[in-house]
Amino acid sequence: MRKKNAGALFMDFQISPEDRVGATPKKARGRTAPQAKKPRSGARIEPGFSAFDDVAVDNGHDERPARGRTPKGPQKRAPSGKQARRGRQKKPLTAGRIVWKTISLLFVLGIWGALAAGAVVLYYGLQLPSADSWKVPDRAANIRIVAADGQLISNRGKSGGEAVSLHELPYYVPAAFIAIEDRRFREHFGVDVIGLGSVALESIRAGEVTRGASTITQQVAKNLFLTPDQTLGRKVQEALLAVWLEQTYSKDEILDLYLNRMYFGYERYGIEAASQFYFGKSARNISLSEAAILAGSLQAPSRLNPKGNADAIKTRQSLVLNAMAKEGYISPAEASAAAIDPGQTVRTRVVGGESYVADWVESLMSAYLGEVAEDVIVHTTINWDLQKEAEFVIKEAVANYGVKQEFAQAAMVAMDVDGSVRALVGGVDYQTSQFNRAVTGRRQPGSAFKPFVYLAGMEKGYTPDTIAEDAPININGWAPENADGKYGGQMTLRQALALSRNTVAALLANDVGPDKVVDAATRMGISSPLQPVPSIALGTQEVSLLELTAAYAPFANGGIGVIANVITRIETVDGEVLYSSVPAGPGRVIEPNIVAEMNDMLHAAVEIGTGKRAQLNGWPMAGKTGTSQKARDALFVGYTARMVAGVWLGNDDDKGTKLSGGSVPVEIWSQFMAKAHEGIPVAELPGAYSNPELQDPNLQPMEQPAAERPRRTLVDLLGDIFGGN
Repeated sequence: MRKKNAGALFMDFQISPEDRVGATPKKARGRTAPQAKKPRSGARIEPGFSAFDDVAVDNGHDERPARGRTPKGPQKRAPSGKQARRGRQKKPLTAGRIVWKTISLLFVLGIWGALAAGAVVLYYGLQLPSADSWKVPDRAANIRIVAADGQLISNRGKSGGEAVSLHELPYYVPAAFIAIEDRRFREHFGVDVIGLGSVALESIRAGEVTRGASTITQQVAKNLFLTPDQTLGRKVQEALLAVWLEQTYSKDEILDLYLNRMYFGYERYGIEAASQFYFGKSARNISLSEAAILAGSLQAPSRLNPKGNADAIKTRQSLVLNAMAKEGYISPAEASAAAIDPGQTVRTRVVGGESYVADWVESLMSAYLGEVAEDVIVHTTINWDLQKEAEFVIKEAVANYGVKQEFAQAAMVAMDVDGSVRALVGGVDYQTSQFNRAVTGRRQPGSAFKPFVYLAGMEKGYTPDTIAEDAPININGWAPENADGKYGGQMTLRQALALSRNTVAALLANDVGPDKVVDAATRMGISSPLQPVPSIALGTQEVSLLELTAAYAPFANGGIGVIANVITRIETVDGEVLYSSVPAGPGRVIEPNIVAEMNDMLHAAVEIGTGKRAQLNGWPMAGKTGTSQKARDALFVGYTARMVAGVWLGNDDDKGTKLSGGSVPVEIWSQFMAKAHEGIPVAELPGAYSNPELQDPNLQPMEQPAAERPRRTLVDLLGDIFGGN
């Protein structure tokens, strides 16, 4: 309502109770307010602001419709949000709408999943070095060791074999690996998405991971760059590296890396190493059956390698062959023909004693070349036929006599008189024990050491005809006895050495001085440390069979010292010579006349002495037996003008045997040396001569010494120093 007072305009607001918020006004400027509908009983009353809409305010201006209002008639209120939604008509839920909603949801989830996956890939990818620095590491250098005739002895090095090119292999070799490991190898980009999906569905149905889904490229990436840890981070990095490999190398180059780097068990890396080790042939020559076995073994190399469980190998091989047939690489008939018969054993190569040679050669490589940085071929002095003969006679002897004579191990070394090793066996079974008893093992040589004592005596002035007395003695409290507990009285040094009398050897060593014995042995080639003590006369200090055999070589070659050698040449696979042996050694170590006297005495040892069981088809020979205390070691080292060979028998636990040096060791030596001398003209020993004394069955001592030497006797020495005790 408007009022004027004294020309001033003012507004007078009068608010009745009906005008209060929430009240129902009776009238509004002469108009009847619309009456709200009474809600039905129990109906919900929606909150709103309709009361404000009906309040009229006099603001002193002409009445005009408010902006947004309907000029005539009662105002309609806009429905609230819930009322509007409730008021809309719901569309029916059809199959099409369900599919659409599902697709929409999956699309959204896919986007979020892709973002999450991208974040994971980025996170683990950043932990790798820069892609610019990625480079396939060089393959470990292989050491190919061959015999004198080129026959492969073994491969050594971290890989255990040389690399072969893909084009050198039969077509079915790479086909076997592709068929069983990655049948879509030629199509994928490094990661087999289809294969991953298939494995995922299969694993979901099974409730566990059923098999791996790594491609050949991923396996290469893992083996070249990563650790074998089964973690999400490693798998992501493996996939990234696999894609990089596919972008950098061709499929054939990746397959080449795969076949030459994968692990096949027994420390063999690469198919050539595996083929040589398991089948004794190059991978270039393996059969379809063998290729399927090797391909199947990669699933579990330690269990499924060709030397593993036969039933598991046959089952796995069958899977490989069937997969090859399914992919069209071979026919079903070829698969059936190549499969191993259920009753057939898996034929693998038996690793022989030549592996002891290979181990020895490998241990020498750093001395010849330092670090081996590339594949090399090492040519050795080994005669392959003699090597196999040595292995055979050793195994036969242990099989025939081992149980009865209570020994389980044996070793043998054979070399030319210049020190070139022609055969070496370090044990009965390399697969059971790789310990090299010929090179690394050190045992008491017993009486086989006595020639160095007698050598010192000859160099002092004694002769083979010098008279000594075999009787009880006592040297500062040490009273050695003969093995048979008997004493022979007076005899020549020739007889004493032939019969291996301990008392005479002890007297002689004490006379010349233990230090002179050490000097003589060292000069001849004994490299093990020796102590100058009285008991050295009886061979109580340990030496290796290799050095002991080499120390006899000067007797056989006329007095020239030798260094046992096995390597003649080292060259790269391209033919570049890295090392070539030249004649070398200590030169003359004993005078010719001393050589003649030693051969005189050592010839007697095999004619009438402890080594008389040695037989060699008319070849002049010499040698000495040796038996340590309690027969823990039994040895024989013998020689001709062409070759020296040494044999040792015993037990690794040092348990005593029932052997003597003149029994089984001499038999082994004779059998091997007869083979080694076949077809070779007979040659005399240096300075050897026939002694009438050898014809005397009673071994009576000679009264006259050799004419060229003044007579010296140990009989007087025994009486003067020890009073006959």
